Amino acid sequence: MSSIILEARDIRYRYPRGLEAICGISFHIRKCEKIAIVGPNGAGKSTLMLLFNGMIRPDSGILLFDNEPVRYDKSSLRMIRKRIGFVLQNPDRQIIAPTVYQDVAFGPVNLGYSESEVKAAVGGALRYVGLEGFERRPPHQLSGGEKKRVAIAGVLAMDPDVLIFDEPTAGLDPSGSEDIMELLDELNSQGKTIIISTHDIELAYPWADRVILLLGGKILQEDIPDVAFGSPEYVRKAHLSMPTLLELYFELEKRGFSLPERKPRTILDMLNVIDRAFHNRPCCSEPGAIMVYNVDLAEMDSFRAWLSKNPELSIGAMGTRAKQRAMDYQITMDFTYGVIDKCILKALLGEGSVILTTESMVQRIFDRVRDFSRENGVNIPVSLLPEASENTE
Repeated sequence: MSSIILEARDIRYRYPRGLEAICGISFHIRKCEKIAIVGPNGAGKSTLMLLFNGMIRPDSGILLFDNEPVRYDKSSLRMIRKRIGFVLQNPDRQIIAPTVYQDVAFGPVNLGYSESEVKAAVGGALRYVGLEGFERRPPHQLSGGEKKRVAIAGVLAMDPDVLIFDEPTAGLDPSGSEDIMELLDELNSQGKTIIISTHDIELAYPWADRVILLLGGKILQEDIPDVAFGSPEYVRKAHLSMPTLLELYFELEKRGFSLPERKPRTILDMLNVIDRAFHNRPCCSEPGAIMVYNVDLAEMDSFRAWLSKNPELSIGAMGTRAKQRAMDYQITMDFTYGVIDKCILKALLGEGSVILTTESMVQRIFDRVRDFSRENGVNIPVSLLPEASENTE
């Protein structure tokens, strides 16, 4: 079990001349977890986020970071805000400089980085969020999704351990929302602890490792998503609705179908439930193969030439850099979100696919495919393409 990085012990906070927003709550967050704080408007989500990195101070109780009580002197807050990055719901409130470079550089400059260190930090952060080459662009010329990425880059430039996002997909279209959530997965795979606040059940349910269900400044439920959202009583009390996949699972259960104990979190999981319920075979006689191409280690010209000889394969891209490289080389992508599960679905139909991804995401692909194969008694081949394998050795 991973160690605790953030802990709250009976914390309370009341706004001046207002109602108590946080009412004596306690919880902990482990390193490398993905946590969703979920509740309706006014539940206290944003207040809790502000407490996390010292923007406001609890009236009573204790907040601990890395097993040490948070202190509120200037130097301690400076350290906390370096190690706990906060991305606001509205990027226009966070972006303050006349150019993208200056905005992303703001944190490193204020932390006393040298000019070369600032340049490296800004370049690395912009590359990570897919905005390399945007350094001189004025923020007012950017789209909503690009502004969100600039805000994230400004936080990443300080290399925090914990990243907090208040309503990370607010104001974005579905495609932009998918890109942001995948970026959060990628950051998590790099060892970052990710905390989001949201009222969007369908967003939180498949994404989070654990959910904190908040209402009126109090915790209604804290557990894995299918437990946190699995009680109609709590969900109704929080003025929310049960996730669609979970509701469908319970409806099948009420009708007497024999279902796997593991609740569905994705479309792939739901199809597995349906196959079990109706005694379907999970796949054709021989599943298709999934091949993985590591864009950080491989040469894209040779990959494109290889693709031209294998036009029957579906192509997915995971991670900002992988998507960017695919676009740079004019590679048409069939999947850009939920890529692993969609390629598993192709494999169950006997069809092959290729996933372009970055170094940090390779193991996640292998683990997911092998876990699914083991749980469902199928053998889906998964391998690195030869060009990537040679560079890995």
